[in-house]
Amino acid sequence: MRPLIKICGVTRPEDAALAVELGADLVGLNFYLPSPRYLDPQRDAGRLREIAAAVGGRALAVGVFVDRSAREMEEIAAAFGLDLVQLHGDEGPEVASHFGPRAIRVFRRAAVDPEEIALYPHAWGFLFDAPRRAAANGPDPYGGTGESWDHGAVRNLVASGALDRPALVAGGIRPGNARAALVASGARGVDVCSGVESAPGIKDPDRMRRLFEEVRHGHAAP
Repeated sequence: MRPLIKICGVTRPEDAALAVELGADLVGLNFYLPSPRYLDPQRDAGRLREIAAAVGGRALAVGVFVDRSAREMEEIAAAFGLDLVQLHGDEGPEVASHFGPRAIRVFRRAAVDPEEIALYPHAWGFLFDAPRRAAANGPDPYGGTGESWDHGAVRNLVASGALDRPALVAGGIRPGNARAALVASGARGVDVCSGVESAPGIKDPDRMRRLFEEVRHGHAAP
């Protein structure tokens, strides 16, 4: 089965266009205010529509949210044609159930029980990201930092059969280690943000091409 690739933190139409041209399955747009890749639904409305047009139904457009109300997320999804809603904060089963098969539930810790997965029976899939940052190290950036972790911690959950829907891994994935993250985790795909950037929110075409070559064809990038 072909590995899935999600390019996240897209802020420019040209980066969205290249991602889908290379074969991205999902394109992530960040609606978390503290993020350097934040897109404001009012201020950036025109750019968001351009990004949606660049995706053009060739990939799934994903809105990345942290603890926003279901109503806010629904309004933003409707305004910009988002296919999926990624719940990246402390949203629980009740919020996820509102979106049903449009929800991606994110877990940010090494150990997740099958019983916890079972609380999200209708979600599109799951994303396993770097564990939460301790408060002593500053505010939690909710992803996109390039911080790596033990992707192999997901393998037991995959092997348990609890993940009957797509599972993606994120956190420090870039050309050169993307294939290894897939193998270690047993996940269906990867979610990549800073690992294919030249600056926050600015995707690097060469790094993007190397990532797709490595994940899809097994050619590790230097």
